[in-house]
Amino acid sequence: MLRKKRRSSVDKGDGPATAATTTKAKKSRSNGSTKTKEQIHEETNQSVFGLFLRKAGVTMKGGHAPNEIAVDQVVFQKRIQKQLQKSPRFPGIVQEFISGLESFIEDEDRFRNCLLPCVPQLSEAESSSVSTFQESLLRLLLGIEMLQTPIIHTLLEKLPEFMFDGVKDGVLGIPRIIINQLKWLDRVVDTKELASKLMELVSVAPLEVQRDIITSLPEILEDAQHNDIARELNSLLKENTQLTVPILDALSSLNLSSSLLTEVRGAVMATMAAVQLEDLHVVVKFVLHSVTTSDANEVVGNLRKTLELEQCVIPLVLQASQSRVKSQRDTGSASVVDSSQDSIVLILDCIKSAVRFQKTISEAWLKAIEAVGEVEDHQVIDLLVLFILHSTNANQSRRGAEKVLKAKVRTGLIQEVLLQKTFKNYSQVMRGYFASILALAQSFLRSADSCVLHFGGLMYRFSFVGFDSYCHQEVVASLVTHVCSGVSGEVDMALELLCGLANDKPADMTMYAVFIKGILDYMDNLTPQQIRRLFHLLSKLAFGPKLQGSHIQDDIHIVIRKQLSSTVPKYKRIGIIGAVMIVGSMGASRHEVKESEKRSLSQETLRQVTGLLELVKSSSESSPEAAALYYDELANLILNSTLDPKVQKMISESVLDDFQEEFVVDLGPEIPGSFPLPARVMYNLDEDESQGGIAINLLPLLAKDFLNKAEKQDQSKKAPRRISPLCLSPFFRLLRLCQEREHQGDLEEIDALLGCPLILTDMDVVEKIESLSKHEREFLCTLLFYTINWFREVINAFCRQKEAELKMKVMTRLQNITYLQMLLESALAGTPGFIPPVSNFDGEITDSVVLTSVVSGKGAKKDGASKKRKAPGKNSSENSSQPEEATEAEETQQEQPEKEKEVRSGASLTSYRQFFRELDMEVLSVLQCGSLSCTVLDSELHTNLRQEVLLGPAELVLLLEDMLRKLEFSLTAAPAKRAPFLKGRTDKNVGFSHLLQRSAKDIASFCVQLMPALCSHLENCHNYFQTLLSENNGVVDGPATDLQEHQLMSSSYLLLVQVLNNTLSWFGFSQPAQRSLLKKALGVLAGRLKDGGAELTLEQLVKDSFQYLLNFRSTIPSLSTALCLSQLLSTVSEKGGSSASYREQTASLARHFLSQNWVTAGGERERGQKFNEALHTLLSIYLEHVDDVLKAVEEIAGKGVPELINVSKDESSASWPTLNRQTFLVFYKVLMAELEKAIRKIPIGKMSDNTETQSEKLLTWNLAVRDFHILVNLVKVFDSRPVLNACLKYGRLFLESFLKLGMPLLDYSFKRHKEDVQSLLKTFQLSTRQLHHMCGHSKIHQHTTLTNHVPALKKSLELFVYRVKAMLTLNNCGEAFWIGNLKNRNLKGEEILSQRSQGSEDDDDDDEDQEQQCPTLPREQSGDEGSESDNEGTKKGTDVNPDQWAEDSD
Repeated sequence: MLRKKRRSSVDKGDGPATAATTTKAKKSRSNGSTKTKEQIHEETNQSVFGLFLRKAGVTMKGGHAPNEIAVDQVVFQKRIQKQLQKSPRFPGIVQEFISGLESFIEDEDRFRNCLLPCVPQLSEAESSSVSTFQESLLRLLLGIEMLQTPIIHTLLEKLPEFMFDGVKDGVLGIPRIIINQLKWLDRVVDTKELASKLMELVSVAPLEVQRDIITSLPEILEDAQHNDIARELNSLLKENTQLTVPILDALSSLNLSSSLLTEVRGAVMATMAAVQLEDLHVVVKFVLHSVTTSDANEVVGNLRKTLELEQCVIPLVLQASQSRVKSQRDTGSASVVDSSQDSIVLILDCIKSAVRFQKTISEAWLKAIEAVGEVEDHQVIDLLVLFILHSTNANQSRRGAEKVLKAKVRTGLIQEVLLQKTFKNYSQVMRGYFASILALAQSFLRSADSCVLHFGGLMYRFSFVGFDSYCHQEVVASLVTHVCSGVSGEVDMALELLCGLANDKPADMTMYAVFIKGILDYMDNLTPQQIRRLFHLLSKLAFGPKLQGSHIQDDIHIVIRKQLSSTVPKYKRIGIIGAVMIVGSMGASRHEVKESEKRSLSQETLRQVTGLLELVKSSSESSPEAAALYYDELANLILNSTLDPKVQKMISESVLDDFQEEFVVDLGPEIPGSFPLPARVMYNLDEDESQGGIAINLLPLLAKDFLNKAEKQDQSKKAPRRISPLCLSPFFRLLRLCQEREHQGDLEEIDALLGCPLILTDMDVVEKIESLSKHEREFLCTLLFYTINWFREVINAFCRQKEAELKMKVMTRLQNITYLQMLLESALAGTPGFIPPVSNFDGEITDSVVLTSVVSGKGAKKDGASKKRKAPGKNSSENSSQPEEATEAEETQQEQPEKEKEVRSGASLTSYRQFFRELDMEVLSVLQCGSLSCTVLDSELHTNLRQEVLLGPAELVLLLEDMLRKLEFSLTAAPAKRAPFLKGRTDKNVGFSHLLQRSAKDIASFCVQLMPALCSHLENCHNYFQTLLSENNGVVDGPATDLQEHQLMSSSYLLLVQVLNNTLSWFGFSQPAQRSLLKKALGVLAGRLKDGGAELTLEQLVKDSFQYLLNFRSTIPSLSTALCLSQLLSTVSEKGGSSASYREQTASLARHFLSQNWVTAGGERERGQKFNEALHTLLSIYLEHVDDVLKAVEEIAGKGVPELINVSKDESSASWPTLNRQTFLVFYKVLMAELEKAIRKIPIGKMSDNTETQSEKLLTWNLAVRDFHILVNLVKVFDSRPVLNACLKYGRLFLESFLKLGMPLLDYSFKRHKEDVQSLLKTFQLSTRQLHHMCGHSKIHQHTTLTNHVPALKKSLELFVYRVKAMLTLNNCGEAFWIGNLKNRNLKGEEILSQRSQGSEDDDDDDEDQEQQCPTLPREQSGDEGSESDNEGTKKGTDVNPDQWAEDSD
């Protein structure tokens, strides 16, 4: 033994001294004597371990000095391995080497030195041969395979000694350094054992060491161990959620099988609820990065449900406030909120990274959000992910996110509450996606949908309130851009947002007043109402309480003075509106200031206000239109603002005296003066004051005004100020509002104006209008317009007074208006080309009337009411001089004699609505009044009897028409459209100036208050027609029927139903904030049926309201009313409850109406364009709500139409009385459209469908194809061009849907259901042949409307042929298919000769019998199936080129 050692030592080149040293070391170790560190160090250097290291080139150092290496690392490893292998004691020498290592590393400092990198021992000769970076000694030894396993054992056994040491003074702990030695080894000799030992360590190690080991596993183990270690980690994850982050980090780097990955992902998502918020982003990252294309939708859907960010913030705040209450009493919760926001930012960054680089994940997120069907199921994460998707650079993702968000907002699934919560709780997170939020808001504000428009406005508002000054600037700049766009809806919303922000954040908005001032350069595109809002905004910023925006005051004054001095009415109008709004801001009563400073305005401000008002008054004196606008604007200011008492007094003090001086005269025995028509005092309600009373001096003023106009045309000099009757109504409105403000609503000082007479002319002259001159006719029409407008303004003033006598007079004035309107219709019919005087002065109509009045021709009643003329320089023809709305109100396709007859009988005032003064909403409260009996009137010390006054049918129609127009304007969402290029823009706001001052919510609330009265009137109409039917034995056209009264009651019925429908259709009812108002409205309807509506649930209210309205079906007088009632019932049913139960009742009601004969009071059958439109909609409602659409279509087309064919020309179908030859086209279009819509809802066939499912789908398709065949064959009887057009259009759509949805079903069903498939295709082929014949018919007759459909239809027909061939090939029956040439024929089946001459001789010999022949079929296929397939083959006509059709159709 000694000899061997000595020999090996000699072999190694060592002397006797070395051997002796080794022997001494062994003896000393066996003796077990205690030695000092110096002795150990000395002996180790003489041991095998130290000897081999020194010879290999490593010098061991003591203390904290690093070990030195003098050779390259690879050379060192080779030398050690060579020494060990060549040693005579091999392999025992290896254990000696390891023992020497163990002894050496017993000292902690030397152990650390061995774990830390060596330093190169450089000499001048070797300076270039040794790398500057060297591995640690143990790392170098681990690279030697024969030493690796024992050294790993030594290290892992050594590791527990240092487990609890932790990190000292920023120096890495020894456990982490030990683990680092095992990473990235070139080869691991025993991976399985290493993995086992590491997991054993994990089970006993403290948390920090566990994390270090787990995160290092992918860098230590080889791929073969990944699946095994992943299973163990998965089990560990379920036991200890504290290790979630390191385990997921490790799993992310492991190469796992798909099944194991799915299992691990499921376990991870199951523990997500227990994961800390700061670790959640690691979980999300792992889940999303482990997604595959096949399971992306499922995984993302589950992740979305699990990731509830709303529950992550508050618990964290509470936890932190408890844990840090001692150290951070003031800042603890705030810092935790910031940390939670940071954690959510990390989560969203993980999602953003995933969707950016994996298209399937972005699509899966969109589908997951799109699949949510309830408002409560939407979460904050949905909005955040949509913003993320929009922020990515992918256009498809951006468009998809915008599309989904718009759809959700439009359907009410994502609402304001969710958006507000997102901005409020996650402002720091949202700030990172501001660019996307701004882009979405811009897009939404350009939408035509009111819900989307409102949501875009909320995004702007919350961005301004919640973000920093940079975002403020961007928001304001974007809103200014919207205002300058010229699109009405966009401009209105942008101005509303700017005004709202100016109210809520005046200090922030004042900084950007210069931006807003730039809108003044684009006022040409704004309506008067928008200009009013703009100047309200600017004046609020410039003249606010703290004068923070005073730097733009001079600019605003300059603009106002420039506009006021303009001679163009449009710009003068802008100046007047702007000046009055500035007066409102400068002269406003300051509620914000202290009581001691609130006494009054300063003298300087009062002087400026007075000067501005004087300037406006003087600049408008020469123009009655400008003066009237000034009075109206001043009245609106007093109505909507609280002015300082000094300003209020200054405006009011001269109004009453001026009005009396200009428009009121004392009554005398005679009326002095010479007038075009004889003067007479009319419409006096105070007969006892006929002598010595007062009267409105209307006719003399009008005569003088006509005279002044004639003189002005002769003189070119500037006209002096004149008193015009044009200012009568506006001036009275200003007077009335001043009196109301001064006397707190009491109008006692001016109540004489309600009953005082007017100086007019005898109205019998209307009957003799043909004998009057043109000047006299126009004078009479103008006088009637002024009289009606005066009465309308008087009703506006006194409708809210409580005295019974005043109420009676208001009702009488309503009767006066209805009578005068009848006279006016007759007068207008005899005065073609007449232009009425303007009554609404803030609209575009002012300019158009002035321009048109110069060039108006002698057309029919059509000219004067156009809101905006197309081209003012062109002469108006007889047919184009009528207002635009006239063509909407009446049928445009009548013959000229019918028009002349209608004109002579009386002109419709529908076209002249904008020439009447606007009725206030408060006037509608008259609907609540019943009859006023004379006994009440007699108690007021009046001795003479008064006739009983009640609201008659004509007055009811007048009020309901006005109410309906108001609701359509304010509650019904109108699409925002851009004005057409080179076409005058119509101002839709004319006549609704007062209404625009009120919010939609106020209007809806007011209508709900009126609903009891509306229901009473509706019941009165129902009782009237019920009585009429009982008296006339069930018919409405009995001999005793009063046609005029019947017409008025029928109109009232229709209007009442429309008003109720428009009220309940308001989109605001879908918002949670308006739920109480909705319940109140439905409670009114339900309360008419039974008491106790207040305690009922919304579903019960809907049920009772539905039943109440359903009771009116028996007395509906017209189809239009029937349609409106059906729509009203649908609106009510959508408010709550199960829709299925209401669908059946709605369908039954529609069927009842369609099965009814509709006749007028005169006994004639209803007809015309409006009737057809109503019938179209009602039939669509029936087919949309019926349970089985296909059966309903077959019933109408297979039973009702044959009945029609067999009766005479003027008769109807027996089972469907509304179906006659005039309405057949309506029925045909609806049936084709609904059939095509129904088949698109049939689920597509799948290979996984069982036999029963396939049979059900085949049966449905068989029914659909049979219905289609019936409808297509009807073209042979009803072959008019519109019917052919509908058949070609919907036939192609049906064919395309069949190819897309039906053919996959046939692919998978052919083998199991051969006969059903064969029958279906045979039936369908008959229809496609007929379509082919229709294409030929279109070619012969050269109808462009028909031939436009032919190329696409031909393409679909050819696709169908080849698709059938593919189906047969798929089922191994391809031999049974062949293609022949189909001849071109017309509708009658006759061959088209022009096409025949182009065919080949073989084509000429072909006939139907030859085409039916087929080759021998395979054994498993019957002859019928082959024949059927051949019939499909004959579908293609090779002698017809679709391109040829396209050229011909051009």
